[in-house]
Amino acid sequence: MTQGSRFDLLVVGGGINGAGIARDAAGRGFSVLLCEQDDLAAHTSSASTKLIHGGLRYLEYREFGLVRKALQERETLLRAAPHIMWPLRFVMPHMPDLRPAWLIRAGLFLYDHLAKRELLPGSRGIDMRRHAAGAPLVDSIRRGFVYSDGWVDDARLVVLNALDASEHGARVMTRTKLVSAVRAGNEWHAKLQRADGTSFDVRAGAIANAAGPWVAELLHGALGRGAQHSVRLVKGSHIVTRRLFDHDHAYIFQNPDKRIIFAIPYEREYTLIGTTDIEYRDDPAHVAIDAGEVQYLCDSINRYFKRHIAPADVCWTYSGVRPLLEDENADNPSAVTRDYKLELDAPEGTAPLLSVFGGKITTFRKLAEEAVDTLAGALGQKAPAWTAGAPLPGGNIERADFEGFLARFQREHAWLPADLARRYARAYGTRATNVIGHARSLSELGRAFAPGLYEAELRYLRDVEWARSAQDVLWRRSKLGLHVEPGTLAAVTADIDAWFAQEPAARAA
Repeated sequence: MTQGSRFDLLVVGGGINGAGIARDAAGRGFSVLLCEQDDLAAHTSSASTKLIHGGLRYLEYREFGLVRKALQERETLLRAAPHIMWPLRFVMPHMPDLRPAWLIRAGLFLYDHLAKRELLPGSRGIDMRRHAAGAPLVDSIRRGFVYSDGWVDDARLVVLNALDASEHGARVMTRTKLVSAVRAGNEWHAKLQRADGTSFDVRAGAIANAAGPWVAELLHGALGRGAQHSVRLVKGSHIVTRRLFDHDHAYIFQNPDKRIIFAIPYEREYTLIGTTDIEYRDDPAHVAIDAGEVQYLCDSINRYFKRHIAPADVCWTYSGVRPLLEDENADNPSAVTRDYKLELDAPEGTAPLLSVFGGKITTFRKLAEEAVDTLAGALGQKAPAWTAGAPLPGGNIERADFEGFLARFQREHAWLPADLARRYARAYGTRATNVIGHARSLSELGRAFAPGLYEAELRYLRDVEWARSAQDVLWRRSKLGLHVEPGTLAAVTADIDAWFAQEPAARAA
């Protein structure tokens, strides 16, 4: 990139909102630069509960508009990327001492009918003594309810949005931080800094501040601006254990403290449990689970399951800081709204600045669409919205039929082990053939760095998906780190990092 290059839009933040805005804007013909100080989805956007959902519990807080918006987005997203998103049935055991059955039925009726459904079946009551989901639970639980939502590989969702933005002409720069930006008439003059300490200047017609937990810090610091809104930082932590049940349903549990805990099938061999909601006041870059949270999640599971778990059973943990829109009326972090506000700072005759406060992963596409609509108007450009019916990279699977696609992929690549073929199909969809290239055997995929991780995939992740380290590969672009023997994980990590250090990327970060 040349010094002083000009773009219509500079997007700051490589989480789901920033990547979504960059994609939408680039697809409308804007010249776009997306900068992210770390890796794509390095923070909040890879630390979600990994659900595409309306938010059943938000009905209790009368967030009907937010729930309706999220429910409308569920099927739009499921069609856009059926390789990384799929329907999931949730079981809610009935605990009479927490909520009466009639109230749950009323809530599920609303959940079924607030938005049109085509892919997802509706809710129903179940007898836990007859349903497979009842077997792992304590015998006192005799009734329950089943309803539908969706699952998403959150970090890959971010990467695919950034990739689509890039393929529509956007420049995506990871490990690149916005140091400062000042208005100069109808454009911004911004200074960016790479990870190696070198810096360069760019000009932009507008800036979208999608820095997530750092949105206010960026406004007051690099941008030198104030804000009408603020965010409330809430830590959400999760634990992963070996598989606690054999069926393919997930559970949603109601705790006496009114928090909701999910137990979700994860990576075929594991169960994902979360989340906590705790006020957070430290640096979002260094968030981590604490012993109290681990015990809380174990206790929550033990209230319902026959098989009890302890902190020693936890295989992996992750935590993220959610930048929730400040709600002065909500004392409980779980009750803070998951809706968003877009704040436009655009005095007449000056370059606009749009800042994103709040939001949730399910509504990212709608948020991005509204953000670009707002900026297009401020920039005096007219371009129609386009993402509602557009597949994400690898998502152009006929009729959103992943199993049919997988069967064809396995037939065409019969030399691939079944588990590896499924993982490639799930991660990359119709672009799995780009990862394999011309290989016709495992040996032609190159060196194996870990079970199921070959050099061909590392090369693809480096050249196409901006991966630059073992952490990027093992814990964000995939969850292969979970499947590496703990005693060898450090050596595998060092080996992959050494490969990245020796192998220059085909395109600049």
